[in-house]
Amino acid sequence: MVETLTPTSSPPPFWRRSDPNHHHPRRWIPSACAFFLSTHKTFLTALCLASFVTIVYWQRGAGGGGFSLFAPAFPLRQLPKLRPVAFNLTDFGGVGDGVTLNTAAFEKAVRAISKLGGKGGGQLNVPPGYWLTAPFNLTSHMTLFLAEGAVILGIDDEKYWPLMPPLPSYGYGREHPGPRYGSLIHGQHLKDVTITGHNGTINGQGQAWWRKYKQKLLNHTRGPLVQIMWSSNILISNITLRDSPFWTLHPYDCKNVTIKNLTILAPVFQAPNTDGIDPDSCEDMVIEDCYISVGDDAIAIKSGWDQYGVRYGRPSKNILIKNLVVRSNVSAGISIGSEMSGGVSNITIENIYIWKSRRAVRIKTAPGRGGYVRGLTYRNLTFDTCRVGIVIKTDYNEHPDMGYDPKAFPVLEDISYTSIHGESVRVPVRIQGTAEIPVKNVFFQDMSIGIAKKKKHVFQCAYVEGRVVGTIFPAPCENLDLYDEAGNLVRRSTSQNSSDIDYDI
Repeated sequence: MVETLTPTSSPPPFWRRSDPNHHHPRRWIPSACAFFLSTHKTFLTALCLASFVTIVYWQRGAGGGGFSLFAPAFPLRQLPKLRPVAFNLTDFGGVGDGVTLNTAAFEKAVRAISKLGGKGGGQLNVPPGYWLTAPFNLTSHMTLFLAEGAVILGIDDEKYWPLMPPLPSYGYGREHPGPRYGSLIHGQHLKDVTITGHNGTINGQGQAWWRKYKQKLLNHTRGPLVQIMWSSNILISNITLRDSPFWTLHPYDCKNVTIKNLTILAPVFQAPNTDGIDPDSCEDMVIEDCYISVGDDAIAIKSGWDQYGVRYGRPSKNILIKNLVVRSNVSAGISIGSEMSGGVSNITIENIYIWKSRRAVRIKTAPGRGGYVRGLTYRNLTFDTCRVGIVIKTDYNEHPDMGYDPKAFPVLEDISYTSIHGESVRVPVRIQGTAEIPVKNVFFQDMSIGIAKKKKHVFQCAYVEGRVVGTIFPAPCENLDLYDEAGNLVRRSTSQNSSDIDYDI
């Protein structure tokens, strides 16, 4: 029986149930129009109707090609599309016994759907079972739907994994020069793709890859679990991703991407480089309502590596990350960089709970990167048992080769932290600028973080300028200007270049 795609419904997460902005503004439009119609004549009637039309189009968003006077700052969330045609993997000879290799079945199904693009595309249902496969490609106008109990298993023998050229903005395999392994589920130059389900699982069976990597038995960079490149209108939701050989979910140079309701898992130790989600040179993206616990950064926003990233010139911008629970024992909950040479801007990170992590939120870069990180808003973050809370690091010296320009200094500016709270944090803030890479216009307000150990320096700064509004805990470093709650200057800093960085943490 063909399983029909029906969007699942569930109560909103706890952080949204009391959100006064979580409502539909259309409810007040009729009463507002009635008020104006009862008191004014033709002009205001036309104005009210125009306002109604404007708001409706604003809710649709500017990305859909329609007229919009007020485009939202970020793309609105997408819903899974109902395709006119649906197939089961078993229609193409798939066997879900965990032993039979189903690569041919997936490839036949994708070919069938590729012929339906002009008719709205098609859906491939993966029924309950264990579906072993080598890497395969998706096609445009496709929905990959994983039923409850469906597990796509990546074969753990690297000879089945194709080799691909290095990413153009990296110029080099991330771990080895030359080609890199492709991803288990891959797509290039696609439009209108959905990967969703009833919490089915894509399992990369990364254990063999991790072991061979540690033993230096691999000659090429490991492949991601899911990688979508040069594509647009992508929705990934309501599934579990686990045990990737390398980065788990890697959207590369994509636009209009929605990622929501994902569970992403890997061992928190001994699972090297298993980042959760790595938006890379992406634009207009929403990541929300996810749980991520992995062996590296839970999220790392990237945009290319040194001279290759500068030359490629595609920034990551207009990204909203909200309503997440994340954990990273060996790295950071949410990182920017270190590969950020194409630039990173207009990023909002809010309503995040980060627990038992080495670092909570981090920006990492180095001389030679070039590029910029600017326009970052961190809001309503909770740190629970983290070694360091807020980190900006400017000496993350990993380079693809010796061709980088050591005088290509990145620009770090316009970064705000508001409503930051936590407990059991050893060093709440460490912002390490340098004379060549100063950190400019940093803003703090409403911060209170409980300290795990008594240390002399718990708000550490070097080559930083910015301001603090109101009282925060711990007390800020002397590099920052102080303002009261009314915005009146209390103390102007004369020590922006002073340093009290303590690496003994």
